[in-house]
Amino acid sequence: MICSRAWPYSLLCVDSTPESGQAQPARPAQPGGPARPDTAGAGSAYAVLFLLGVMEGLLGCFQFSHAIGPVPVAALVFCVVIFATCLLAGLGMDSPMGALVPAFGWFLASLVLTMPTASGSVIVTNTTAGKWYLYGGAASAGLGVVLTFVLSRRRGRWPRRVGAWPR
Repeated sequence: MICSRAWPYSLLCVDSTPESGQAQPARPAQPGGPARPDTAGAGSAYAVLFLLGVMEGLLGCFQFSHAIGPVPVAALVFCVVIFATCLLAGLGMDSPMGALVPAFGWFLASLVLTMPTASGSVIVTNTTAGKWYLYGGAASAGLGVVLTFVLSRRRGRWPRRVGAWPR
């Protein structure tokens, strides 16, 4: 017998037409529309993006000061990295929230590590590299979020309202 427990699973014993009153199978994504992840998958992805932002902030706060001559190369690289992370996360999740989550993780880690300790020492110093890391990183994260809004609107994710300001 094909459907017995002794044999491996087979699609031959699956009923493809549900009876009335039973749960219907999940509907596939509409043609041309984005495939939306399930709730648990999306929540897990957002958690990983938040942790990625925290890790970038953690690494950046300790490594921002590497420079070649007077140019704070590491701080500039971390600015590019947080920009790329926010932009690609937003586009990958097909939502501006995907860009906001790693930006928030980076900002939170950088804010906590920038606060002075009880003894007065700080991790991110008031140097050119420190300013580029903090202000440039915040601007880069914000630019990544804004570009995600713009690109998702251009792709038709959010239609424009008729008669909305500005005209």
